Amino acid sequence: MKKLLLLISFVGLSLHAQTNVTSKNISKVNYQVAEENVIKTLSYLTSDELEGRDSGSEGIEKAAVYLENLLKENGVKPYFKTYRDTLSNFDKPAFNIVGFIEGTDKKLKNEFVVIGAHYDHFGMLQNGVNGDVIVNGANDNATGTTAVTEVAKYVAKFKNNKRSILFVFFSAEEKGLLGSKHLAAKLKEQKMDLYFMFNFEMIGVPMKDKGMDFYLTGFGKSNMATTMNEYAGEKLVGYLPIETKYMLFRASDNYPFFTEFNVPAQTVSTFDFENFQFYHQPDDEFELMDTKHMTNVISKTIPVLEKMINASKKEIKLNEK
Repeated sequence: MKKLLLLISFVGLSLHAQTNVTSKNISKVNYQVAEENVIKTLSYLTSDELEGRDSGSEGIEKAAVYLENLLKENGVKPYFKTYRDTLSNFDKPAFNIVGFIEGTDKKLKNEFVVIGAHYDHFGMLQNGVNGDVIVNGANDNATGTTAVTEVAKYVAKFKNNKRSILFVFFSAEEKGLLGSKHLAAKLKEQKMDLYFMFNFEMIGVPMKDKGMDFYLTGFGKSNMATTMNEYAGEKLVGYLPIETKYMLFRASDNYPFFTEFNVPAQTVSTFDFENFQFYHQPDDEFELMDTKHMTNVISKTIPVLEKMINASKKEIKLNEK
């Protein structure tokens, strides 16, 4: 009898496991982002050598070269003639870095997804804090930039994206979203068929007691959050009331794509105004970033993004007003 019960239990567990594997909420590829890779990119982007990555500076030039080399080494091609998309709306030489992976589906490859983060920050201050004049911008937004590099490496490795993807590192976000305004207008003029835009911003420190891994700006503007949670099989993303209070939907590089294309264009973040006190200050340093948390956020986001990108139809839509 015990053997029979054990056999029944084993069969039940096996069927349960099979059900989970075939569920739409489970990624077909078992992939884990390596924390050491997150640390490598994040530590370089936040190093004093880059002098705070101010747009048009020598420091951000070094960051750009690093990102260009990373894309090239992983087989991500430039979308334009080179990786550099020179801004038309800034008074210094500045550029977005734009990588491209063509979709694998004959029809869906004509539809695009933009995955981005800004890689610029404030540079150096005349009067620093405790002798520190470099505003390294670790949380804002070397963390988001690092996330995009990891997503790009994943897609380049497995090449399982039915739709085409642009991986964009925006410049001059801190100057008024100039990099994203420039690129969104440029792609609109080229009549790009944009499905959605997904932006990473400040994911370096976890939220506490919020019941979600990160929040989505402009939460109610589309069904993106609902779709992401369905694919994740858990409450991965949620609503943070303070993001509405401070109108964060309008404050990052997602917004120009929303205004130009009128498609879902939103930002994920874990900065909740309570968990990090050094916003736009020199103390926004690498040492304060929780790289295990970052690795977890990126690892959970990748399979969800994969399913969003590969959906047979445009299921993520703006909500009716």
